[in-house]
Amino acid sequence: MNKVELEGIYTAYEGGARPVIRGLSLTVRAGEYVIVGGPNGAGKTTLLESINGLAKVTHGSVRVCGIDARKAGHEVRKRVGYVLQSFYFDPFTPFTVEQVVMMGRYGRMGFFRRPQKPDHEVVDRAIGLLGLEDLRKRPIGTLSGGQQQKAMIAQNIAKEPDIMLLDEPFSNLDFSTREFVTRVLEGLAAKGMPILMVSHAFDDLPDRKIRIAIMNDGKITYDDTCDSCEVEAIVRKTSRMN
Repeated sequence: MNKVELEGIYTAYEGGARPVIRGLSLTVRAGEYVIVGGPNGAGKTTLLESINGLAKVTHGSVRVCGIDARKAGHEVRKRVGYVLQSFYFDPFTPFTVEQVVMMGRYGRMGFFRRPQKPDHEVVDRAIGLLGLEDLRKRPIGTLSGGQQQKAMIAQNIAKEPDIMLLDEPFSNLDFSTREFVTRVLEGLAAKGMPILMVSHAFDDLPDRKIRIAIMNDGKITYDDTCDSCEVEAIVRKTSRMN
């Protein structure tokens, strides 16, 4: 059941004066391609963290693939791919691209089990899908920011998730690479994977129906579906109006 179901959630960080997310409800179904927009500080990243069991939901219901994320966040994270907005690999990080992508398999095979042939096959497909074949033996820290971003997307694809969450995945990518990654995400959605993406980049969206969820002050203030060519205008307009 590839589905995210949020009902009246409140999410707060320790020491915060008030919840970051307040009374938010959202359902994302199989194959939906959802863009989460809104101003800085609206709670967009916190929304992704709430879905993935990384932020404390104090009230309301969070069910991901039928699992209660408030009670079993670790089980949810096995089923969800999550590409972070900000990460940095030191140039001396002792892992190759191939090893980093293989880390996406740990949730399925366990930390103390050696990768088997099926694991290597999945990693090979993910590396090929992101066009990283020539970089697979390179230390991850020696790659450009865009190449590292592609490696992290490959890692999450190798995880074989049921749902993909992405936080500003295009921030380190040039235009041609953005187009490439967009095609990869479109292919995942076409196979039934829900895509939920926080983004300010709207010039590389797939030619399909896009659902827009606009957040303001911890709430969703706009939620509708449109053609990809309409997304930018709608996001700009609704973010200003709320």
